[in-house]
Order: sequence, then C-alpha cells, then structure tokens
Amino acid sequence: MALMMQMSMTPTKTAPRLPDPALPLADWADRYEIVVPARELTAIEAARLALGHFPRWVRVLMAIRNAAVAPFGLKSSGYHSPNTVEMIGLFPVLSQSAHQAVLGFDDHHLDFRIVVDVDDSPKGKTVGVTTLVRRKILFGRIYIAVITPFHNLIVSAMLSNVGRRLAGSETR
Repeated sequence: MALMMQMSMTPTKTAPRLPDPALPLADWADRYEIVVPARELTAIEAARLALGHFPRWVRVLMAIRNAAVAPFGLKSSGYHSPNTVEMIGLFPVLSQSAHQAVLGFDDHHLDFRIVVDVDDSPKGKTVGVTTLVRRKILFGRIYIAVITPFHNLIVSAMLSNVGRRLAGSETR
C-alpha cells in the first residue's frame, strides 16, 4: 500500500526516439510513460488495458473525428485490414513481443503506429506509449496539427487508467 501512495498515477511526457523501427520514416512522434505497481505485465496486456476500453468522452470525440474525415476518404479508426489477426479497441495489432506491442495502419494522408512497451523500473513497471506518424501529404500535416491537443489528453487519460486499474488490482 505504501508503494502505491508513492507512485504518481499521472503519466509523464518524455522524448521519443527517432528513427523508430516500428515506423522508420516517422516525422512526428510523442511518448508518454507511467510507472505502475510491479507485477507480471506484457506489452499486449498493457495495450489492452490502455486501448481496449475508451472512456465515453473519447468515444464521442472519435465519432466526431470519423464523421469529419469521412468526406475526405480517410479510414475510420477501427479500420480492419484483411491481414489483421487481432484488434485492440480501434486498432489492428501489427506485431507483439513480451516487451512491445505495435498497433496502427497506413492511410493515404499518413501512416501511424502506437508502440506500447513495458520495462522493469525500480518502483515497478514502466508502461510507455509512443505514437509515431509519417505525414505523407499536406492534409496529414494539417490533420496532426488539429488533433494533437486531443491526442495528448487521450493518451494521458489512457495511461492514467492503466495505472489506476493496476493499482486497484494490487489492493485486492
């Protein structure tokens, strides 16, 4: 219990590393991290906790986003590639290992990847979410500029939820 009180359930924004093998030509990236109570946790489990269940306000924002971009022929979030083996929330899983899960898809205006990773830390596990984007055309640049403030709120909320869920499971 004392360890939980010392841990901040607020994610921190950290510097992403570029280039990243998940999307080598990415020209935009951000990264958030949170330290959660120590337990066995794989990257795919962390991805499911973060991306599997969005709060209602995020679902409303995504519905507005999908309606706004539909006239431009953009894929909606939740696009299913014929080769997709697994989906987590709205996103196809592209690859996974014990320490890293990569989700995302390519569209004509931009390619994006969400990289969820889990590493040991002195206070538990560090769960990181890196968003990588390769903006292909002007519309991709405009799109990222418009959604970035919302993206920051959403990613921070997702990671906070992971922290709260895992902290709650430690007290049971």
